[in-house]
Amino acid sequence: MTDLDRITFDERVMGGKPCIRGMRVTVGMVVGQIGSGRSIEAVLDDYPYLEREDVLQALRYAAWRAEEHDVALRHA
Repeated sequence: MTDLDRITFDERVMGGKPCIRGMRVTVGMVVGQIGSGRSIEAVLDDYPYLEREDVLQALRYAAWRAEEHDVALRHA
């Protein structure tokens, strides 16, 4: 996926996890915040160095990865 220019990978930053623009902010942290019910605006308020497009690309990256792999869900 080539339109994810804000998602970076560097073994020296957060162990190579996908991050936002080389910062110590992982895609997982951003997606987890949204998944917990936080709004994009609330995430941006908490992390003023992030931009709206950072959050949107994190969500697109997570959606792309979810389509790429089967995820085992636990059934209740």
